[in-house]
Amino acid sequence: MKTYNDVVKELETSTEYGLSQKEVEQRTAKYGLNALKEKKKTPLIIKFFEQFKDFLVIILLIAALISFIADRSEWIESLIILIVVLINAILGVVQENKAEKSLEALKKLSTPNTKVIRDGVSIKINSHELVPGDIILIEAGDFVPADCMIIECSNLVVDESALTGESLPVTKNNLPIEDENVAIGDMTNHLFSSTYVTNGRGTAVVIKTGMDTEIGKIANMLLSDENTRTPLQIKLDQIGKVIGLICIFICIVVFGMQLASKTPLIEAFKNTISLTVAAIPEGLATVVTVVLAIGVEKMAKRQAIVKKLPAVETLGCASVICSDKTGTLTQNKMTVVKYYHNGLKDFNVSVSKEAQTMLEYFSLCSDAKSEDIDGELKEIGDPTEIALVVAAKKYVENNIYNVKQRIADIPFDSDRKMMTVVLEDKGRFLIITKGAPDVILDHSINVDNKNDVLKANEEMASHSLRVLGVGIKRLNVLPELTSENVEKDLEFIGLVGMIDPARPEVKDSIALASNAGIRTIMITGDHVKTAEAIAKELNIMRDGDIALSSAELHAMSDEELLENVEKYSVYARVAPEDKVRIVDAWQKKGHIVSMTGDGVNDSPALKKADIGCAMGITGTDVAKEAADLVLVDDNFGTIVEAIKQGRGIYSNIKKVVQYLLSSNIGEVLTIFLATVVGLIWPELHFGTPLLAIHLLMVNLVTDTFPSFALGCELTDDEVMNDKPRPKNESFFANKMGIAIFLQGLMIGTLTFIAYWIGHSIETQQVLASVYPIEGYDFRLGHTMAFMTLASAQLFHSFNMKSTKSILNKKLFNNKWLIISFVCLMGLQFALCYIEPLANIFQLQALDAKYLFICLGLSASTIVLVEIAKLFKKIFVK
Repeated sequence: MKTYNDVVKELETSTEYGLSQKEVEQRTAKYGLNALKEKKKTPLIIKFFEQFKDFLVIILLIAALISFIADRSEWIESLIILIVVLINAILGVVQENKAEKSLEALKKLSTPNTKVIRDGVSIKINSHELVPGDIILIEAGDFVPADCMIIECSNLVVDESALTGESLPVTKNNLPIEDENVAIGDMTNHLFSSTYVTNGRGTAVVIKTGMDTEIGKIANMLLSDENTRTPLQIKLDQIGKVIGLICIFICIVVFGMQLASKTPLIEAFKNTISLTVAAIPEGLATVVTVVLAIGVEKMAKRQAIVKKLPAVETLGCASVICSDKTGTLTQNKMTVVKYYHNGLKDFNVSVSKEAQTMLEYFSLCSDAKSEDIDGELKEIGDPTEIALVVAAKKYVENNIYNVKQRIADIPFDSDRKMMTVVLEDKGRFLIITKGAPDVILDHSINVDNKNDVLKANEEMASHSLRVLGVGIKRLNVLPELTSENVEKDLEFIGLVGMIDPARPEVKDSIALASNAGIRTIMITGDHVKTAEAIAKELNIMRDGDIALSSAELHAMSDEELLENVEKYSVYARVAPEDKVRIVDAWQKKGHIVSMTGDGVNDSPALKKADIGCAMGITGTDVAKEAADLVLVDDNFGTIVEAIKQGRGIYSNIKKVVQYLLSSNIGEVLTIFLATVVGLIWPELHFGTPLLAIHLLMVNLVTDTFPSFALGCELTDDEVMNDKPRPKNESFFANKMGIAIFLQGLMIGTLTFIAYWIGHSIETQQVLASVYPIEGYDFRLGHTMAFMTLASAQLFHSFNMKSTKSILNKKLFNNKWLIISFVCLMGLQFALCYIEPLANIFQLQALDAKYLFICLGLSASTIVLVEIAKLFKKIFVK
């Protein structure tokens, strides 16, 4: 394989001077920016026209067109229909763009910079400006900005888990590799884009940028335009088609009945258009979109950014959460919790002087830094060493060595399992060595209590603590700095035990999820014993559950995994590609699976899962692109809270659909009953109870705004007492379809009664007068029907707050529902009692007795539904 000198020559650059500005401009034009491509965005105009694909919208537009052609003098109805459809389309586009912008804002939270040599000068540039041939300088704490080959380095260690899934950092060098077909994880003389330097420093030459990098190759797989439809989208489409077909059938029947009763053709046609408007819930798509958007806003406030609105509903179905351990279930921050010095003890606020001295030795024998920069604590280095430095800062009262003159070190390697530093101390030399406890003991002298030390080591290891030992030696003369000369005859000081502790809120979140019938599965790259200990502490592992290692998983066929998947609560040492198998097995069991991930290699599993959750802090852009949900705080509790909100949102959507459909069925039944009566008793001149303009006003205003208010119902904690709903559960399950029909029958009957009363009174008045009954404007009947229908729907919106009785302290906890009720009741009165408006809507002012009849019939919806709920509670189990 090529050496770095070969690559430098091939790229026509210089390790000393780098590239000139002119060369950078030429290469930028050739290779483009050092950035990953994103999916091609759909133009705004296309998004707008896509909103008109809905079956119900198409029927409405056809109805508006035919209505206008049939009677151009009645153009106002056609105009209102067009306005309704346009409002729906605009709201849909606005909400889609909102979701996109939330993600873009997250991506722009930090723009990485890179140190680069150009024209012989070291400067900082935006990493997007890098080109092949650039010479970059990196050190601990930096993200690698492109694929590079190392020119020189010192103690360079890189965390490549985002690319390879390997949890252990990789030690790098500039030595050539002989094998031409070496795996990425073994390319120790290369650096890869989006990996992270945990230790040391180095100089490297950029060889690949943007989509040509290893990260870019994987990102390219995610650029497909495949859009998986969620259960809610599918169900709403089905509802729309069913309503549309029923609407067409009823319209044909009613049109035929009206012609049979010798109704004039134009009038029969106008009545049929009214029925079409009544049957179609114009606001359904808009209301569902807004309810989902409200849910997105709520989740964003709870640290969860939802990329696609319908994914909110899918969260409510989740029955399995496959969660990473580090950073999600735990704090992703190694913490020193125990120490051994003449006995095993816990760290607390007050520790002995000997323990403080020991911690000081540990922190000195470290390359990590913990500094306060501009009021913000910056921790750079290996997580284990950071834990030691932080512990020393916390517990050591006065530093032993205020002036630390570090003159040499022997870096850690996996063969020796030790690291050593040499400090100059008042003309003498202090040697500090830290490493694996057994190795430190073997290199120490005069350890009288060796058995006690080994027991303490075993005790801490059994609780999945990572244990380190430290020893020191003082010399007057410094020998040749080799491991054999320096790391021997040590004075053993003690041990420390550390662990990445569980997040304090996670245990309660897991218990809440379990109570809701949601199984939590831990998937981690850590050792199986460490994973088991955390899983038991968090109650993820139940009696009889098994922790499975990667080797055991690989030895298992897909059929075996599918058969036994419910036995496994912990998967340890698992590579990201194994996650796809785990997700697939649970899905084949009929579960809705949520999966967390942060690395590029996690992206296939995130896409495979029903709900992919990417980490907002540690997650790569590729993982975020593949996910449906981005957890801003990388917290497991946020997933559970998102599921709770998802259930609440789905519940609210069901309330909205039930409210809208029962209202529309009420309108259809009112017109249908009147048509039947008119056909049987033509001498009654029964006519149509509600004109198209009345129905449009009810559907656009009286239906829509209470629906929005119902979508704002607070998520009740009780939703987490229910088990996840089945994946293929019908939208009308649990007899919701029957409830919708009966409630629609109730509203339709009450409206029909009001119209009958008004029409009968008006007919008698006309017959007693000189006016001919043909062509008479029956405004009293229309007004009573309109007032009763609109008011009944407003009262009925309160029935929809809960499937249980609403007569409790929560009746008035939704301020938007109260506001919509008061404002819309006021609007109805305005339409009837303000003459210009009454003339436009062909209504009239009602005398008090007629008004009270309408309001009494409307308010009875509360009484009737409460009786039905009580009956169901007593007799239906």
